[in-house]
Amino acid sequence: MSRELLSDEQLMTQVVGGDATALETLYDRYASGVMGLALKIIGDRAMAEEVVQETFWRAWRSADTFRVQRGAFPSWLFGIARNMSIDLCRRRKIRPQPAFNAVEEDQIDRTPDPEVDVAESAWTTVKNEQIRAALADLPSAQRQVIELAYFAGLTRQEIARLTGEPLGTIHTRARLALQKLYDSLRALGLEE
Repeated sequence: MSRELLSDEQLMTQVVGGDATALETLYDRYASGVMGLALKIIGDRAMAEEVVQETFWRAWRSADTFRVQRGAFPSWLFGIARNMSIDLCRRRKIRPQPAFNAVEEDQIDRTPDPEVDVAESAWTTVKNEQIRAALADLPSAQRQVIELAYFAGLTRQEIARLTGEPLGTIHTRARLALQKLYDSLRALGLEE
């Protein structure tokens, strides 16, 4: 039987047995989705590519921790990618790298950009933080649907296939999540 016809769970059984080509098949299936999620969270393509590679490396090393009873393979894999992406963002904030050295500092043009609306930029930052907090408050199943739809760009049908959940369940989770987000953000004055 061709590997492309095997389920994710069957492939993971082979990965646990040390079959690297089974992992390659899973990589082919999910690397672009993991990349989309990481890129959306991190905002830097090179770092997102590192997250993709590290996600699959961790999937290889930790394959024996995957349990079908706890959820579908894509949920497990995207959870690894999401956590790594968030950790990477946190590390960047905690340990910022020097942006320039003393020689470069003298060469910086300190003239403010007249095109930039500082107040609008600050307000956008505040709104983004509030949206992230509202997302974090969602139940994990609902948050996963929203993240896969908006950050990975998947349709609800693709999310259903990816997670192994019925399409109706995905529709319900999306509707409930969007309603909760709307209510949370409206309470903060972010109705737009």
